[in-house]
Amino acid sequence: MTAAQPLPAPEPDLLAPPKLKGGVPLLGHIFPFARNPFQFMKRVSDELGEIAQFRIFNQRMVLLTGDAASTLFYRSSDDVLDQSAAYKLMTPIFGEGIVFDAPNERKNQQLKMLMPSLRAEAMRHHSDKIVQEVEDLAQRWGEQGEVDLVAEMKRLTINTASHCLLGREFRYELTDEFASIYHDLEKGVNALAYSFPNLPIPAFRARDRARVRLHQLVSEIVKKRESQAHKPNDMFQSLIDTHYEDGSKLTTDEITGILIAAIFAGHHTSSGTAAWVLLELLKHPHHLREVRNELDQLFGSDGVVSFQTLREIPHLENVLKEVLRLHPPLIVLMRQVVEPIRFKGYRIEAGDMVWASPPVTHRMSQLFPNPEVFDPTRYEGDHAADKNLMAWQPFGGGKHKCAGNAFALFQIKAIFSVLLRKYDFELVNRPDTYVDDYGEMIVQPKSPCMVRYKRRLPNSFASKFGTHASAEPVAAECPMHARSAKIPVTAVPDAKPASPENEVQGIRTFSVRVDRQLCQGHAICMGEAPELFRVDQNGYNHILQAHLDSEQLQKALNAAKYCPNQAISIHEDVRKENPQCENTE
Repeated sequence: MTAAQPLPAPEPDLLAPPKLKGGVPLLGHIFPFARNPFQFMKRVSDELGEIAQFRIFNQRMVLLTGDAASTLFYRSSDDVLDQSAAYKLMTPIFGEGIVFDAPNERKNQQLKMLMPSLRAEAMRHHSDKIVQEVEDLAQRWGEQGEVDLVAEMKRLTINTASHCLLGREFRYELTDEFASIYHDLEKGVNALAYSFPNLPIPAFRARDRARVRLHQLVSEIVKKRESQAHKPNDMFQSLIDTHYEDGSKLTTDEITGILIAAIFAGHHTSSGTAAWVLLELLKHPHHLREVRNELDQLFGSDGVVSFQTLREIPHLENVLKEVLRLHPPLIVLMRQVVEPIRFKGYRIEAGDMVWASPPVTHRMSQLFPNPEVFDPTRYEGDHAADKNLMAWQPFGGGKHKCAGNAFALFQIKAIFSVLLRKYDFELVNRPDTYVDDYGEMIVQPKSPCMVRYKRRLPNSFASKFGTHASAEPVAAECPMHARSAKIPVTAVPDAKPASPENEVQGIRTFSVRVDRQLCQGHAICMGEAPELFRVDQNGYNHILQAHLDSEQLQKALNAAKYCPNQAISIHEDVRKENPQCENTE
């Protein structure tokens, strides 16, 4: 399935997408959608298939579910499916002329300005900050007690995101006010905002007041920093210092809007996911034991949590992936059709809004066997469930995939690498009472979400696992000098074992490719293999050497393994000629 192409002329044989029955005149299906967006879209998909239409007010919506339809959605260009036109609800939050309200070229420049703080070299310094935030949380919790997990994870992830991405002013001088501002901005994203983002309702008025106040705070910090001789090294300062391709600097309003976009990328996908990681582990004690044993063996009671060690916890990582499948934070992603397009035998008209729904696609049995079962083992082996990028899509897909996905995974793994070694947890209520709250557009477990905790005994580590070599200080370790994860050549996609004849001739070589639509410039590949990859200041990935010898292959495999967007692939080249005979003429 390839990306959508506009139809050159009307094709009478194409059908309109199957239409959902019912609805109210003028209002369409807004009421069942607003009551529970996930259940509504799942019913639409179950009844009508991978493409279906319905109406929200006077707008026709076309729902695309499954991997084939998702390929159309995620792989199409902005000239065919326009992301910006679909997200006008974010204009009051980000600001006019910022991100989704900006022309595509301007929007892409603004989003690239966020990437330096989301790259591998930046995350190498974030682990200490995240650990510090979890330690502060533990200090406040004390030895034992009960907490509302959702509220605690919201506080923790907003603190870690502001500490890692925004700077000391937001974290230590404006902590409570910024949390309140962000809460009001987040509440501005609801079902009504998709069609009527400027209704004079209390939630939208609070949203607008919060945006004005945040702009005031940003302006004050910019003026303060201008008078400082020593400039901090954070995202805020990088936005102050950066400029557009035409040389113009960002205004304080643009800095404000892009910072909000960064926090949405680094927080709203994290707090609910973090809560669900612990809830699912508590619901499935055998997975909790496996993850706890893994962390104890890697870290002991006081091992250092670093950029490198966080990449060596496969059980916790698979739990996190399965949580993201069952509880993706975004219910719906949208594009507006610019030119009429075809999907199989159907025609989607210009002006239609097309939707993708990750939680609906994630529960399709043809893509995920036993889809309602929590099964982290589905991410093991060569056929791991997340390898199909058009099926497993908690962060979206294609070039518009959430740029904060790598930070979100890194942040949550760091949080539980500390929390699960400090405390024992248990659910306060029956397991079946912990469910998603689909009344919110950004999905969280329904509150109150109470869990009980108790400090672990220090001797529980030594008695079971002894001393661990991985507890040595490695926090300052540079990812460019990280330990390699050995991957067998047989694990390379499209790499077939060489024939005996070719092995005798010694002509096995490999080439590396980068999918430009998937690459967002996280630069993890450059940390793994700087002689093979270079990511420039604009986020473009340059392959410095396409064909690999045996020594370079392992580094390229690591680059492919750790790429957060799976944008890198390795392929075997088979040469039939005998190299010894190439120059015999």
